Amino acid sequence: MTRDDVELPGWVRELLSESRFDRYLKKAGGDVDVAVRLYDWNVQVSAAFYGPLHWLEVSLRNALHHRLRERFGRDDWWKTAQLADNAKFKIGRARRKIERRAEHTSDDVVAELTFGFWVSLLSRTHDRQIWVPAAHRAFPHYTGPRNALHHDFMGMLDFRNRVMHHEPIFYLDLPEYHERIYRLLGHLSHDAARHAERTDRISAVLDARDV
Repeated sequence: MTRDDVELPGWVRELLSESRFDRYLKKAGGDVDVAVRLYDWNVQVSAAFYGPLHWLEVSLRNALHHRLRERFGRDDWWKTAQLADNAKFKIGRARRKIERRAEHTSDDVVAELTFGFWVSLLSRTHDRQIWVPAAHRAFPHYTGPRNALHHDFMGMLDFRNRVMHHEPIFYLDLPEYHERIYRLLGHLSHDAARHAERTDRISAVLDARDV
């Protein structure tokens, strides 16, 4: 059965779009009602992931910022650090955006930088300039190689973007992503991981899946 063989409700066709709904429809075997329920569940589980992802992203950002500020002896450490061209571009874009405000600080630049920027600081490109002298100290509970940590964060970056851009995640190994968030957060702070777990709803939403 193809998408053309199914009569979609007008609101689904016009507001969700046929292309967006198609993945759900295929998973539901062409049953529109089941596909709508699956779409609803995808929204619910994405919302449940928002909180833990928030903790991971903000914690990574600030942990790296604190260590780099210590290393270079200034709040705007990016003016001294040797960074890859793409990282420099992202900083320039963030600075231009916040400089439009009447008042701004280095903290505003830090908050404006994307999760992808912070993850890039763990890459091989920044190994000697960032990881070895400073960034590794942001992970007091991690003893493995930098490349494995970067790989884990790259996978989380892709997952985070799918959640934040309202893409389907129902077909992914969600328990594995759930575990990975807390594993990575635990590398930064055991206390932060325990705190985030207090309001975590992911397991409950996963257990309640009925479609």
